Amino acid sequence: MGAHISGIDFAQDLSQETVEAVHRAFLKYQVLVFSAQHIPPEQQVQLARGFGEVQIHVMNQYHTDGLPELYRLSNLDESGRPNGKHPDKGTLAWHTDSSWQRVTGHATLIYGEVMPEPGQGGQTHFCDMYGAYERLDESMKKRIASLRAVHNLDFSRSRRHAENPMTDEQRKIAPPVDHPVVRTHPQTGRKCLYLGDHAEYIVGMGYEEGRNLIEELNQLALQPDLIYEHDWQVHQLLIWDNRCLLHRATTYDPFTQKRVIRRCTVSGEIPR
Repeated sequence: MGAHISGIDFAQDLSQETVEAVHRAFLKYQVLVFSAQHIPPEQQVQLARGFGEVQIHVMNQYHTDGLPELYRLSNLDESGRPNGKHPDKGTLAWHTDSSWQRVTGHATLIYGEVMPEPGQGGQTHFCDMYGAYERLDESMKKRIASLRAVHNLDFSRSRRHAENPMTDEQRKIAPPVDHPVVRTHPQTGRKCLYLGDHAEYIVGMGYEEGRNLIEELNQLALQPDLIYEHDWQVHQLLIWDNRCLLHRATTYDPFTQKRVIRRCTVSGEIPR
């Protein structure tokens, strides 16, 4: 899992051969790290469109640069100084982007505008959910084969983290949806766990029993050798496959360190 790609200048028009090579690497390695370079907001959105339709996130307070496709997380005040506030604590929990929608996330593209000093936090971690599923014993695989979990943005962003960033209108636009606990990747054909922090409960199971099973499976997935811990460089671009990975940001001191990222998530398909 994970590959570093150098030699691509995103300021230039990419050949069809290069685009196809990036897509092959995306499916093979799941996380792609590109050499640091200046990528303006409009160009990031254009790159994302190469993977499909770009999501416009329901939490529009994070839209930026006049581009609703961009989701910007920043702890800087109007003077460019740290404001002491983490912009979205929900990102600190293991999750997969847009699992709270019926049509879920395909690719996510994140660009690091400003990053904490080395060793001061603000990493991004990834967990291989192919490997997590493959390591389950046969009895657990049989137990969860036909189960469906309800994914709920209000649960993960509000009640679960003791914050209330969503308006009533946003909750109405993003109602809970259910997805298979085990999904089959539509392009590789491999099975993987599909849970994370947006998953609230199991359909047809008592709430607490379902919560306990989700937590058990999430913890079984988080094995050290299945996790890639990315130390950011400023102006790096990361692209990853939401269908077979969990990810999270790590903490940093928002009073002394600066961190600004902008994200695009590409819509994929209904999990099967």
